[in-house]
Amino acid sequence: MTISGEDPVGLFDLHGRVAVVTGGSRGLGRAMVGAFARAGADVVIASRKLDACEAAASALRDETGREALPVAFHAGRWEDCDRLADSAYQRFGRVDVLVNNAGMSPRYPSLPEVTEELWQKVIDVNLMGPFRLSSLVGTRMKEAGSGSIINVSSVAAVQPSPIEIPYGAAKAGLHNLTLGLARALAPAVRVNCIMPGAFMTDISKAWSPEMIAALERSIPFGRGGEASEIVGTALYLASDASSYTTGAIIKVDGGAAYAPG
Repeated sequence: MTISGEDPVGLFDLHGRVAVVTGGSRGLGRAMVGAFARAGADVVIASRKLDACEAAASALRDETGREALPVAFHAGRWEDCDRLADSAYQRFGRVDVLVNNAGMSPRYPSLPEVTEELWQKVIDVNLMGPFRLSSLVGTRMKEAGSGSIINVSSVAAVQPSPIEIPYGAAKAGLHNLTLGLARALAPAVRVNCIMPGAFMTDISKAWSPEMIAALERSIPFGRGGEASEIVGTALYLASDASSYTTGAIIKVDGGAAYAPG
């Protein structure tokens, strides 16, 4: 498509589209799913806790008037990916935007104490789930002629700390997956990745004051991000505004990561 002469605001309009967001009941996922609904999309909110998904869906219906489907979903389970895809298509008949946002990074006392179970769980949730869900939904998007897949990684993919090595490895794999899928699903489907830095979502409530102070010293902006600050990038990648963008890894990190992205 060409955007010459078009209303630039209209490029971000999502009316008539359906967006699926994993990890959509809280944090960055909740901010993104809310932005998509306010831009006109019907949404599928997927996360492990169904009650949280239902609460988020009810709030969005009341606020925006859009349809919102809550789905219990564990990104580390192959069968849950299949069920989520089927639920979305059964309810709406289409998916135009898929956001693979669900993730986890459990702490471990030392590298030798990283168990096989922990390693596998981190890989499954952060990498296997996005692969399976993107394979299912992306193939249907390609058959339909259009779609956008947005993966959500982390600065740990390029600058992992000693306490997040399995997580960083999985997110680095997600970067590779983004590039591979961008080619496999082109030209109909765009596949891109947002690489966030530290965000002050509900997860950050567990961080110690010392950890927060150290983060602030290491971030050029001197602070963590607010969930609302992910929205602009997500809307760009979900909408026609990014019609010629695929295979991109976009940093939203306050300048924290030096590696290109």
